[in-house]
Amino acid sequence: MRDIYKNPVLYYIAVPVLVGLWPLLLWAIYLPAACDRVGEQMDQYQQSESIMMEILALDPERLEFSEPNETDTEFTYDVAVDRVARLCDISAANCDVRTGVLVTTREQKSQSANVDLKEVNIVKFAKFLSMIQLRWVDLQCESAKLTRKENLPGNDIWDVDIRFKYYY
Repeated sequence: MRDIYKNPVLYYIAVPVLVGLWPLLLWAIYLPAACDRVGEQMDQYQQSESIMMEILALDPERLEFSEPNETDTEFTYDVAVDRVARLCDISAANCDVRTGVLVTTREQKSQSANVDLKEVNIVKFAKFLSMIQLRWVDLQCESAKLTRKENLPGNDIWDVDIRFKYYY
């Protein structure tokens, strides 16, 4: 068996045959698989394009360009938190909003707010946080503090204190 490695015929015939098989493998196996994947991705794009058009039809304000020096009168913490809380099945009695003053630094306007959610579960809190930040892109969550309610039945009841900052 060791003599086969010393035979030059192996290197003159076997190596070129292996090198010649590589393009055949590419042509016969890898190229059709790549074409199939491209077709699948194009189908996924067609499906997602229709969904994107539905989102655009339902909420065209997402595409509007906001000037950094222009105050957006549409956004208020009370309206935003109330709307998203209703969508997440959080009652108005369990939601408290305290807003700060409008601050201007380096020609950038911002406003902070503390939002307290009482007796919510993790799913409602996560849904609330993701929905409010998806809807208003300039809204940033600076901190979130969760406190478990021990004396209530069920293990998934929390009080949440969230600090937001909105940039106009």
